[in-house]
Amino acid sequence: MNSRERVLAAINHRTPDRVPIDLGATGQTGISVSALYKLRQYYGLPEKPLDVFEIIQMLGVVDEDLRKVVGADVIGINHPANSLGVPDSTNKKLFTMPDGTPTYIAAANEYDTLPDGGYKMYPQGDRSATPSIYMPSGGYFFDIIDRAEAEVDEDNLTPVEDFKNLYSVMTDETARYFENESKRLFETTEYAIIGNLGGGGLGDPGYIPGAFEKNPRGIRKFDQWMMAQLLYPEYVSAVFEYQTDIMLKNLDIYKQAMGDRIQIVWISGTDFGTQNAGFFSTDIFKELYKPYYKKMNDWVHQNTSWKTFYHTCGSVVSFLDDFVEMGMDIINPVQLSATGMDARMLKDKYGDKLTFWGGGVDTQEMLPRGTPEQVKAQVKERLEILSKGGGYVFNTIHNIVGNTPVENIAAAFEAVQEFNRS
Repeated sequence: MNSRERVLAAINHRTPDRVPIDLGATGQTGISVSALYKLRQYYGLPEKPLDVFEIIQMLGVVDEDLRKVVGADVIGINHPANSLGVPDSTNKKLFTMPDGTPTYIAAANEYDTLPDGGYKMYPQGDRSATPSIYMPSGGYFFDIIDRAEAEVDEDNLTPVEDFKNLYSVMTDETARYFENESKRLFETTEYAIIGNLGGGGLGDPGYIPGAFEKNPRGIRKFDQWMMAQLLYPEYVSAVFEYQTDIMLKNLDIYKQAMGDRIQIVWISGTDFGTQNAGFFSTDIFKELYKPYYKKMNDWVHQNTSWKTFYHTCGSVVSFLDDFVEMGMDIINPVQLSATGMDARMLKDKYGDKLTFWGGGVDTQEMLPRGTPEQVKAQVKERLEILSKGGGYVFNTIHNIVGNTPVENIAAAFEAVQEFNRS
């Protein structure tokens, strides 16, 4: 099998010739530029400033030479503008991470270097706006700055007006970019292609604050948003209705642009789980979230051959039946370190319904603190469970963070290759 055939087999719950591998195809299956720089050094690949494809998390572009080394099978198509709304053009400038890692970011990004060595960046590269993200001294990624009103004016709630600048219909220029990029990758590579459309993340805590908006308004702080689901459910529903309408229009445009050249569409990155439980009850999910997600998934399944990709961290075991019923195809990151997320139970109960994308090694404890031998042992144990009968693509549990020992990163991917040869 080539990479595309291998991934297609896996996501259709057939046994591929080997376990497929993802490194860097999405904003949740990637690697920090700091870790990526060290990994390239480890393998003796050319040293150079690294392009950033996700600026808030500072994820590096995985080039072809490294994809070959680790045996990656998937490549992603990202939006032509970054998470701050800045066009990610070929016009770049150097940005140096606090640990000294050299990177390239879009030249239109504007940032301040703080006295302690940290950074603040501006939405859409506009210095007339308030900075929207902050990286502390010694940090490896940016945090989103809350800029919305401190108090909720419950007598004057205007959901659509508040969110009209956060969700918008794709432009013709963006659609042409997606069309050209999908043709290039489909015709010149054998990789499986995932279209990182996004826009369907209902209540996504990484999106609600509006890092790319110059003046976010309405209920945008995460604690206020969570409370709003009980205090102002009509407000939340109106936002989701508006967002879903926009998403369905964008899916239609995306289909016209992409055709059948992509195999997977990334829909949502909303986290529904904490380390120990869900963020809220399944009743809230059934009422506020599930109907809208079902509309999105139904459209995809009725109009395309694509599989739907969802990222949702934490202990989401209580939501899995609803995920299946609403039409989710692929779940990531499969956080087996969270309460109730037992690998054998997940595979036995949901392995024929959901493709597990991730879960290959714990990035909270094992990957940063274990030995290479321990990393390899955990990877092989999880592969033995999760890969049986297909329905599995290897990746770590979420992105590889900047200070992860490079020997452990290499050990994880070497373990997959060893497992595939056994």
